[in-house]
Amino acid sequence: MVTGLAALGGCGEPSSVAPLTLFAAVSLTDVLTELAGRFTADTGRPVRTVFAGSGEIARQVEAGAPADLVILADSEWMDRLAAARAIRPETRIDLLTNSLVVIAPADRSSKPFAWQGRIAIGDPDSVPAGRYARQMMQTLGVWDTGASTRVTAADVRAVRAFVARGDVDLGVVYRSDALGFDAVRVVATPPAAVQPRIVYPAALTTGAREGSDALMTFLRSTPARTAFERHDFGAAA
Repeated sequence: MVTGLAALGGCGEPSSVAPLTLFAAVSLTDVLTELAGRFTADTGRPVRTVFAGSGEIARQVEAGAPADLVILADSEWMDRLAAARAIRPETRIDLLTNSLVVIAPADRSSKPFAWQGRIAIGDPDSVPAGRYARQMMQTLGVWDTGASTRVTAADVRAVRAFVARGDVDLGVVYRSDALGFDAVRVVATPPAAVQPRIVYPAALTTGAREGSDALMTFLRSTPARTAFERHDFGAAA
């Protein structure tokens, strides 16, 4: 039983074929749901997906949650899984990259951007997006100015929800999370010089079942790469 995570989802499970289980960072929800469906259509192998903050995903996998493939938004959490021998290190790759943007509620009047008011970020102690946001704000010199009040959230999608509801003035999220979401608008794109390097590592778990490598291979294919790019993820160098 997986606890503390989004419910297992899937793409029509044929009773004669055991599904593969993919645990992934919540920022990948839309694109991986799409790709899981495509993989099943192409191969007949169903895929169950579980999405949550990378820290929560890593803790569950480390505790023995039944994952075949794990994709996180943070190398440090994957390092922890490697140290715990929860993944097969020879299968680990850097799959994707991302960047940060600052968003505001779409229905708020437009005004010059400033790091002021209530600002939502992921919890820096467990959410990579929050740690990246803190690092960027420290580099910009706006972390401890007293001009803003920070609100922390369980994951980057929760940050977006706070902003969409108007509970906060600003939020720091991945660019991919702002794409096509009409309830928020991007008000600032910090320059690359202050952006931390955001990488999504992927690996098979030590308990990965036969056929899991086919899913990994598919996620590195040209059709998958096209889908990732359409959802505003970059390719890892």
